[in-house]
Amino acid sequence: MTDETTPPPAVRQLRLVVEAEDYDAALAFYRDVLGLPERIAYADGEDDRVAILDVGRATLEIANPAHKRAIDDLEVGRQVAGHLRVAFEVDDAQEATRRAVEAGAELVAPPTTTPWRSLNSRLDAPAGLHVTLFQELDGEEGVPPGVVTESGAGDDPAARRG
Repeated sequence: MTDETTPPPAVRQLRLVVEAEDYDAALAFYRDVLGLPERIAYADGEDDRVAILDVGRATLEIANPAHKRAIDDLEVGRQVAGHLRVAFEVDDAQEATRRAVEAGAELVAPPTTTPWRSLNSRLDAPAGLHVTLFQELDGEEGVPPGVVTESGAGDDPAARRG
């Protein structure tokens, strides 16, 4: 809720644009396998196509290199993610991982319970994305034992998780 002293957010939407060499395979994976609803699709002839899929709530997680390494080590046991990793919250990480692998994603790490009670798997998915599928086991995001949260604008603990 905003009041007269709080300006409205300057950004209204996060849109991640992904170039996919195999457009049809990528669209089928993210829309049909992961279940992201198609908001709209455009075509300009045979070669120029785009689909905009709805992912529900979006956040931008900014991590320093030490945090990125720590999460890779925890979830996979080694460094695997590049500069960008896309994470999707799902209701059932085991089932979503199984469906993703059956649809052609490469399993990098099976669902693993994290110290913050999230069940996370890692996959290399269509369109060259390194993907995390995660399920919040307690229904909401947690903070690992021994980790100190930093306060900031909005003070939303969900924005401070790996």
